[in-house]
Amino acid sequence: MGTKTGATREKATSPEDLARLFVRRVNDGDVEGLVELYEDDAVLAFPPGHETVGHAAIRAVLEKMLAAKPRFAAEEPLPTVFHGDLALTSTRPADGTGGRVQVARRQPDGSWLRIIDRPELPR
Repeated sequence: MGTKTGATREKATSPEDLARLFVRRVNDGDVEGLVELYEDDAVLAFPPGHETVGHAAIRAVLEKMLAAKPRFAAEEPLPTVFHGDLALTSTRPADGTGGRVQVARRQPDGSWLRIIDRPELPR
């Protein structure tokens, strides 16, 4: 798994950067880098039909995912919707899961973090 420190990881300077950074960090096996893309009390709607809340719980889910050594490809971003320091982002899924949506919040330093993440819709 990745060994970079938070000080050396790229931050999302736009909400759309979060999806790109997520793909890169999954492919690098960097669980800590993935967790850093979320606010401390973020909600991850995964596994489908469940809510995973907070860094510790999100880390546990992502560790299980990375254990399978997945390879993700970048997906086509759909237009972002902004409301002040909040942004709704989405991508057109390459794997046919039906949709990926995230809510991100601008941080005091101008970077963006996910606060709600639905990586796939339950079937």
